[in-house]
Amino acid sequence: MARTQAADYDQKREIITRKAAELFATKGFAAASVSDLARKCKISKSLLYHYYPSKEAILFAAMSDHMDALVRIVCDRKKIKHTPEEEFRALTRDLLQCYTGAAHHQKILLYELSFLPAAQRKEIIEKQREVIGAVEALLAAMIAKAKTNRSKLRAKVMLYFGMMNWTHTWFKAAGPITRNELADEIANTTLCSLK
Repeated sequence: MARTQAADYDQKREIITRKAAELFATKGFAAASVSDLARKCKISKSLLYHYYPSKEAILFAAMSDHMDALVRIVCDRKKIKHTPEEEFRALTRDLLQCYTGAAHHQKILLYELSFLPAAQRKEIIEKQREVIGAVEALLAAMIAKAKTNRSKLRAKVMLYFGMMNWTHTWFKAAGPITRNELADEIANTTLCSLK
């Protein structure tokens, strides 16, 4: 007889993926064991396997959850119509809100992607491309010559994400600059480079 799902099944999966992101970000995916994760989650190793079939599946879930949140932000922003610049500034604030609350997820995306099986790695990369593409489209709408110089535009987009991706290493919410002020600085720096 198949084991039934507990009412809090999804909540427990979310806790496991959050703890896994923290463990993999601090210890590294290769060095972290399923036993380490079970201890961190305060559950048995066998119960962990009830929620996920493998360590790689847990890594994929942690990455996918974060990328899904970023994709949702992009999709939700598309429903709101503003000028491209207003939209870019609002999207930057929304993305940074997600980034600064998910430092461990960001770190595993940056360093542990190669440990996923090819099909799952491809799925994560496609989600990353969707988010990158949304920013690129907004910037292209503000640059008259974007169609003739796509490689330069792509460089600006990747510099933008470089600023976003590394905030987890230094930004402190209680510091001298707020998250929204930082988002505005990132947007301003990118927009100034378009001139």
